[in-house]
Amino acid sequence: MTSFVSSLPYVHRVEREIGGRTLILETGAVARQAGAAVMATYGGTTVLATALRAAPREGIDFFPLTVDYREKTSAAGKFPGGFRKREGPPNEKEVLTMRMIDRPIRPLFPDGFIDEVQVQVFVMSHDGENDSDVLAGTAASAALAISDIPFEGPIATVRVGRIHTDAGPQYVVNPTISQLDYSDLDLVLSGHKDGMNMIEVGAAEVDEAGVHGAIAFGYDNIKNILSLIDELTARAGQQKVIGELALPAADVVEKVKMYAEAEMVAARKVPGKHDRGDAVDALKKKILDAHFAINEGGTYGDYARSVKARNHAKDALKRLEEKVTRRLIVESKVRADGRGPREIRKITGSVGVFARTHGSAFFQRGETQSLVSVTLGTGKDEQIVDGLIPEYSKKFLLHYNFPPFSTGEVKRISAPGRREIGHGALAERSLLGVLPSPDVFPYTVRVVSDITESNGSSSMASVCGGCLALMDAGVPIRATVAGISVGRFADDNDQNEIFVTDIIGEEDFFGDMDFKVSGTRDGITGIQLDLKTRGLNLEQISRIFAQAKEGRLEIINTMEGIIPAPRADISPLAPRLVTIQIDPEKIGKLIGPGGKMIRGLQDKWGVTIDVEDDGTVMLAASNGESLQGAQQEIEAMCAEIKVGATYTGKVVSVKDFGAFVELAPGTDGMCHISELADGYVKAVSDVVRVGDVVKVKVILVDDQGRIKLSRKAAMAEDSKK
Repeated sequence: MTSFVSSLPYVHRVEREIGGRTLILETGAVARQAGAAVMATYGGTTVLATALRAAPREGIDFFPLTVDYREKTSAAGKFPGGFRKREGPPNEKEVLTMRMIDRPIRPLFPDGFIDEVQVQVFVMSHDGENDSDVLAGTAASAALAISDIPFEGPIATVRVGRIHTDAGPQYVVNPTISQLDYSDLDLVLSGHKDGMNMIEVGAAEVDEAGVHGAIAFGYDNIKNILSLIDELTARAGQQKVIGELALPAADVVEKVKMYAEAEMVAARKVPGKHDRGDAVDALKKKILDAHFAINEGGTYGDYARSVKARNHAKDALKRLEEKVTRRLIVESKVRADGRGPREIRKITGSVGVFARTHGSAFFQRGETQSLVSVTLGTGKDEQIVDGLIPEYSKKFLLHYNFPPFSTGEVKRISAPGRREIGHGALAERSLLGVLPSPDVFPYTVRVVSDITESNGSSSMASVCGGCLALMDAGVPIRATVAGISVGRFADDNDQNEIFVTDIIGEEDFFGDMDFKVSGTRDGITGIQLDLKTRGLNLEQISRIFAQAKEGRLEIINTMEGIIPAPRADISPLAPRLVTIQIDPEKIGKLIGPGGKMIRGLQDKWGVTIDVEDDGTVMLAASNGESLQGAQQEIEAMCAEIKVGATYTGKVVSVKDFGAFVELAPGTDGMCHISELADGYVKAVSDVVRVGDVVKVKVILVDDQGRIKLSRKAAMAEDSKK
């Protein structure tokens, strides 16, 4: 591909073949007032990534990184939907991509760096095959790498699929959208020169060895892309400017350590989330009031210095709490709630907890609980997804809600945010791998997980509770799915490390990682890795997989004690569905002029009828009798009338030359007067009248589809029996 700006002298361009296609990174021509900008192209897909910094806001004490990703429908030659014909708020795909970009880059900034950093990525072109999400992650990293922002990358992001061939399973880097349809694995991997720091997986029960092999394969390609970004940085990179870091003063840190360390150790050993939090808060207040009180009696300079020292002390106390927590776990093997490294909190649960839902479950692990409901619907309930790739429908939805009362807090109540959307997507793909195909179970399924109490791994509680609720609803899933999180703690030198199973909220906050793994007894269905430390290597990932599987199998055993398998039938409150196949050429006949026929059938039987272009007809009704009646009538109406077949039909019209018999709704045949009975028939009305039910045999179907019948041939067949 030739760039429209590649001939300009101030443009820097590098390219390399990745997965049989050329990855191109360019900078210097577009968005030159941004801190840095990179145009990345892969196949026919192009994204523009920019990175800017600004001075920190007054009083801020955290790193304000903002990542925004937007898909412009013009990139695929499409108009936006809706009345305004303009892109609106970010959709779910855009939000998930923002998280995918944010999570691997966020830990790679200096401790205490609080400058405002904003990363924006626009999709400028989309070829319908090479998706823009992983390309956006690499482009954002490249923009940060060449900027003056002290980004400790770069990172690169790839997707890995696994396609089964005659030669066996083959890994594919950055598979096309078409190739993913034949893949049993969708893995997104980010990493840098020191290891991997973000993993997202959706899989159809792929074993640990298969997923581990995909990660190793993906990382080999990541290293190739990293060298390409390094090449661009060598040509166009700016000098990194760190600026002043917001770190507590060394003397304050020492003073806090001297007065608070021993009591902090004791406070961190208090059992119970709220009691432990209260003990730590009381200690912090005591230290601040006793040793870092605000001086309100001196000069303004004395007052300002005391405020600054108190703020530094707050930060130092927070850092001390983190160090004490990590040291207790690494050195003493003492977790905040007293558990051993591989011990899982007590699990309780039940199903059928709500009277009017199609399926429901309650799942509790320690201080984390989820109430889950399942709703079964028809094809009209599918979610239509429109974006840069061709429109498609989703028959399985999982929505995750995290109200503030679940953590005992009062917060603003708003629409689901990035965290809720991300956790719901993880739980959705973790359960998607065991769902039956639409041919076997044609229902649209919606799972809603309401987190009613939270202290760690509520997304994994949603997986477990969602699986129980699906089984309660009678959804014939292939296997029981459970999810578990694994955390990591290391000493100050990062030499000694320990992995802990089923982390609580504080271990997530103070630890190095939250590695969530979902799956069945036979394999993995979902993974999400959030990492705060530099990176993981393949040996560490192998150990984590083994520990996660051990915990997963334990949870599955507990879940199957609650409900061992899906119920034999769906809830009586759920609609009854049946799918039949008709000749696509008969669709017009089924629908009728202006929809008259299909509306009549729906009114007559009290059913809902959905017709697909390929002749698939889905019927939904509240009871089986109506469903069966409608099914039989449609099958008769759309059946292929064959010569030699015998039908029982109603006489609908009598003429001088014969009678017309309705074989099925909308399908009539003519029985000539000579075929009504043996011997001479003087008048048609002597043998049959309108409304009579007669047995007839098809003796001819001509080129125009006209059907000729014989009553006497059918009578002759009956006499031989």
